[in-house]
Amino acid sequence: MSTYPSRIVCLTEETTETLYLLGEGDRVAGISGYTVRPPEARRKPKISSFLHARYDKIAALEPDLILAFSDLQAEITTELVKRGYPVFTFNQRSVDEILQMVRVVAGIVGVAERGVALADEFARGLDAIRASAARFPSRPRVYFEEWDDPLISGIRWVEELVEIAGGTPIFPELRTAALGRDRIITADRVIAASPDVFIGSWCGKPVRKEKVRARVGWEAVPFVVHDRIYEVKSTYMLQPGPAALTEGVRQLHAVLCRAVGVDVPKALSPAERWDGGAAARPATTRAPR
Repeated sequence: MSTYPSRIVCLTEETTETLYLLGEGDRVAGISGYTVRPPEARRKPKISSFLHARYDKIAALEPDLILAFSDLQAEITTELVKRGYPVFTFNQRSVDEILQMVRVVAGIVGVAERGVALADEFARGLDAIRASAARFPSRPRVYFEEWDDPLISGIRWVEELVEIAGGTPIFPELRTAALGRDRIITADRVIAASPDVFIGSWCGKPVRKEKVRARVGWEAVPFVVHDRIYEVKSTYMLQPGPAALTEGVRQLHAVLCRAVGVDVPKALSPAERWDGGAAARPATTRAPR
């Protein structure tokens, strides 16, 4: 029997990506169907969506640990515990908690030092983005939209990353609300806030910019007037893990650089194609072994 878990089922993407970045991808036995990072993880058996799991497929994998995320997966995790599986549920909501998740995952699989190194690398990357944003002539007011019907905004780690990237979120009071239903806002509130930049990240579907422009009463909002409507794909922003702390924040910074008219530093350019630019270079983040 292995000293540490060796057949791990990950019900969300961020723990899968973390294990791969730690050099422990061979421990991943099953993944969420929404997993896209890293690409090689897609070859693993897909055993769940976010809110539903294939218990028969999980059983066939004989996992010795299942990793989950948040109260939204409570039904799944309760059933799995009843079936006798060891389950660890994370609930990271802030940047600091994401870094803590990385360190904890590393400890669970016996590579704690690599976890510390990886978390420190992420933190240094965020510091570099923060320093670059200090060049901005002003900090644009940003409306980040997680969903379009109803309008949802203000998820904590995203708001923190918007600030790191150089923007000022228009609904700072929402970041303490963990549940999406508690972050529903009205169009009138957006209009009244008069944001300079719109950044959309609709979970599981592309942002339809023409629909944003056509919303009733939005024609005079600054981001419509000045055509500062951008998308950062949800796979980079709405998974509270490595993607958000690397590619996600780089794309946020890149679109905000464009919005305020400054160059994106080459060393901080997004690795993937972003809304307004091309991919700069392949991602290489790995913890030292």
